[in-house]
Amino acid sequence: MAFDPDHPVGAAVPLVSTCRSSPAARGFDLLRTRLLQTLKARRWKCIAICAPTSGCGATFTSVNLALSLARVPSSRTLLLDLNFRDPGVSSALGFTVDADMPGFLAGDVPAEEALLRPLDTLAVGLNSIRDENAAEILHGSRASQVLDDIIQRTEAETVLFDLPPLLEFDDAAAFLPQVDGVLLVSDGTQTTAAQLAACEAILAGHVPLLGVLLNRGRGTNGGAAVV
Repeated sequence: MAFDPDHPVGAAVPLVSTCRSSPAARGFDLLRTRLLQTLKARRWKCIAICAPTSGCGATFTSVNLALSLARVPSSRTLLLDLNFRDPGVSSALGFTVDADMPGFLAGDVPAEEALLRPLDTLAVGLNSIRDENAAEILHGSRASQVLDDIIQRTEAETVLFDLPPLLEFDDAAAFLPQVDGVLLVSDGTQTTAAQLAACEAILAGHVPLLGVLLNRGRGTNGGAAVV
């Protein structure tokens, strides 16, 4: 599927690749560099991106970070939409497709139908299916096997998982054994300190919190800043 990150058609969220000189674009590039340094130093590759509650900008962050990573020459980035409660990666990028990520994780849908490669350096696993059994799917050993296989097949160096809100469902908590670290997206207009503390308590002892990203905070111009 043709995709121009500098002139996306129908994108549902602001893509900072359209204005590389903006503070938001520079913020995502800085986040990319810090993340790649951490992953290389610790030999990690799988990162979950989620928020305490809905509407904080986890998908916005996932998509823009993936596009920033994909600009690294000869890199290989994989972005998977695992938010079965409110899938949004497809519309965020401006794609109109029917995709069944739950079916893919169950082994019923081939990779060719679940993944797109909009750029040479980026593969994207899309979803248009809402599934109330999301936590059970992500808990399953079959899903783990399918993900391991697709990561190997795509030779992905960095894998981003867009997940549902950590405090609203147990999906993200169920998936923690599959990731090396978590990026938590907070919203400067709605996220509270108590919510962030609750998220940190859920993650403690299970997976490292790599950073808290402030979305819609003062001075971020709609972008994400590491705090």
